[in-house]
Amino acid sequence: MAYDDQNVFAKILRGEIPCTKIDEDEHCLCFADVNPQAPVHVLVIPKGAYVDWNDFAATASAEEITAFTRAIRRVAEKTGIIDTGYRVISNIGQHGHQEVPHLHMHVLGGGPIGRLVAGQ
Repeated sequence: MAYDDQNVFAKILRGEIPCTKIDEDEHCLCFADVNPQAPVHVLVIPKGAYVDWNDFAATASAEEITAFTRAIRRVAEKTGIIDTGYRVISNIGQHGHQEVPHLHMHVLGGGPIGRLVAGQ
């Protein structure tokens, strides 16, 4: 799948759509999800044009991968969920129910999250 530079996260990165910023560095932007599924629900996205985890893992620089991983930890720390626990989820492709074709991790916490996968 080719990267679509008109996806909602690309527009957020360009400042065309506002977001509630939680953290940012030169490689990543972290912001509150507009449809939270937990008391804390933050999206962590790379600033590079990566469709999903497969694309990122195959083509991102070591510096970008390190920054992305550390951004997730900073989000957990800044939102107060680092000690109580949290879940990190990335949906990839059609079967993974990926809705936006830009790599993003959901950081969920602030209370019990529940089962990992509900029955079909």
